[in-house]
Amino acid sequence: MIHSESITEQGTGVFQGELWGTRAAAWAEHEEQYRPLYGEAIRRLGIGRGTTVLDVGCGSGVFLHVAASAGARVSGLDAAAPMVEIARSRVPEADVRIGDLQFLPYDPDVFDVVTSFSSFWFAADPVEALRAAGRVAKPGAPVFALVFGRPERCGVSPLMEALAAFFPSEDAPRGKFGLHEPGVLEGMATEAGLVPETAGDLVSGLAFADDEALVRQLLSPGSVVLAARAAGEAPVREAILASMAPFRTPAGGYRLENEWRYLIATA
Repeated sequence: MIHSESITEQGTGVFQGELWGTRAAAWAEHEEQYRPLYGEAIRRLGIGRGTTVLDVGCGSGVFLHVAASAGARVSGLDAAAPMVEIARSRVPEADVRIGDLQFLPYDPDVFDVVTSFSSFWFAADPVEALRAAGRVAKPGAPVFALVFGRPERCGVSPLMEALAAFFPSEDAPRGKFGLHEPGVLEGMATEAGLVPETAGDLVSGLAFADDEALVRQLLSPGSVVLAARAAGEAPVREAILASMAPFRTPAGGYRLENEWRYLIATA
């Protein structure tokens, strides 16, 4: 068993990379739904022609593609090799690497913008992940962090609650809610040596054509893969369908909205 001190020193890249790489193709399909959210972040960050951008926890590269389409010079890092392969295929001009959020393989002070969409909380030490982002950002450059918003305004909240029942308390993934509370992100950024500047909320919609699409896409996140390994895939499939039932449309699909909290801090 690895002690928490060792995990903090070594990072979680190998563990998370294996989980998120398990259903990388399904996640790549799901991540397409976040293009409008990524576009709004790009607008608020002023990303445009010639902007050098690093996306940490870049997944299948959808944000990289949107940023590159705006004229940015993009780089990405993800722990999952299959995700990196998809991202490289999606954005051939991008510099996409396999790595850990805490230990970024870049020189200091090289990026105009560093982004983290729902990823830094997967680090062994999220504050150190933010510190690493600040290290590779140019002095005064924005570091953008996105987390789940208020639970009552997150359509995926019922699923997250249902999944919690599949884990012994000591094995449960780190909670993703609570970071939206006023001052929490700001405090973490300050501890990481960043200067909080702007915080706000964004909303993104999710749509699934039918039960098959819903289950396929929502089985793909690493925490859901972990739940399926702990309890078996069948109970997790049932939990997905039951928790998402309130969002079922008359046509048999699903539509829901998710609120996100973001912070823009400067290095």
